[in-house]
Amino acid sequence: MTEELQVSEGDRASKYEVLIPQVQALLSGEPDLIANLANMAAAIHQTFGFLWVGFYRNIGEQLVLGPFQGPIACSRIRAGEGVCGACVARGQTIIVPDVEKFPGHIACSSSSRSEIVVPLIQHGEVKLVLDVDSDQPDDFDAVDQAGLEKLVALLDERYPAPHPLLRAV
Repeated sequence: MTEELQVSEGDRASKYEVLIPQVQALLSGEPDLIANLANMAAAIHQTFGFLWVGFYRNIGEQLVLGPFQGPIACSRIRAGEGVCGACVARGQTIIVPDVEKFPGHIACSSSSRSEIVVPLIQHGEVKLVLDVDSDQPDDFDAVDQAGLEKLVALLDERYPAPHPLLRAV
């Protein structure tokens, strides 16, 4: 099945408004989590042109790389390390305007200048994170947080716990 993404020419809020129902339709038509994570990462990347968009699953004491779009990435991140690990520890979205000023930032790509990480929380546990990096400093704001949190919420609706790929091993 060929899918075509419609991308809004407006501001970011408008782009999220157009993107969210399209991702919801993609998710509803496919049962496989990994396929849906891949398409979600691609849709966000294509819509906004961010440097890197992808997922890390929380498995045991590590975050393990999932589907992504962009340059090669760290395959595993130890619990509590970097922005992704801090997101898991805090259980909330983190926006970093300048990654060089974030204590313990992991530089998977030297081109990354700012970052936002959004958790998927089920039964009080972070199951995965959506990680988005930009090559522009201070590129993320409340509009991105709201839009990306809505996208992650679509995953929670589509894959309610317990899902075999969203459990710690």
